[in-house]
Amino acid sequence: MAILDVNNIEVIYHPFILVLKGVSISVENGTITTIIGPNGAGKTTLLRAISGVLGMYRGRVTKGSIVFNDERIENREPDEVSRKGIVYVAEGRQVFKELTVEENIEAALYAWRGGDPELVYKYFPRLRYHRHKKVGYLSGGEQQMLAIGLALLAKPKLLLLDEPSLGLAPKIVHEVYESIKQLHEEEKLTVLLAEQNAKKALEIADYGYVLENGKIVLEGPAEKLREDKDVKEFYLGLRAEASYRRAKWYRRKKRWI
Repeated sequence: MAILDVNNIEVIYHPFILVLKGVSISVENGTITTIIGPNGAGKTTLLRAISGVLGMYRGRVTKGSIVFNDERIENREPDEVSRKGIVYVAEGRQVFKELTVEENIEAALYAWRGGDPELVYKYFPRLRYHRHKKVGYLSGGEQQMLAIGLALLAKPKLLLLDEPSLGLAPKIVHEVYESIKQLHEEEKLTVLLAEQNAKKALEIADYGYVLENGKIVLEGPAEKLREDKDVKEFYLGLRAEASYRRAKWYRRKKRWI
């Protein structure tokens, strides 16, 4: 059963910048769904539209609908959306860097009016050893772990993750993704993940969408996408003579169509 249905939405940033053009996706309850695509494809805009923070960036859903648990939520306020169970972890590791790990957790507990702080340390044990350290002195990977951990305190029904691997070393990316997979399996957490790192995203996802230039150009089970020749060429870099960086836009467009 789908917990989230995005139906043919268009998103415009003030005054007339059209970013999403008839995008439709569905997220099944208890699954990991990923949206992959290059920088500027519209992945962040889609997550902003779902989470309700789009208005903060002078954007608006002008067509279509976003349905969460059989209720339309497009253009709702972010606090209203979060109370329904959608929690958004934005890109850029948005935590209080002047506060300690423990103080960040206390602030989140106050904001969410409850939660179990041990849940953060259970899935991200290295944070326990840094709990009295200011977050600004942590590594990028540790800050990302904290950002995801703070979201868990809200007991999300749907967790939105925007580029969790951004700017991280490969070893740390692996560790972060292992934690996401563990969360999904042990907490039965439904996750919608937006990523440029298609390889890592498709490794843990159940279903995936390819978003380019504001449109969904390909979708299917993650296992099938991993074997798709175009995804391999443009996103997984498995053909040296035709890597993603060297591919021409018109070739990509012709293949997707």
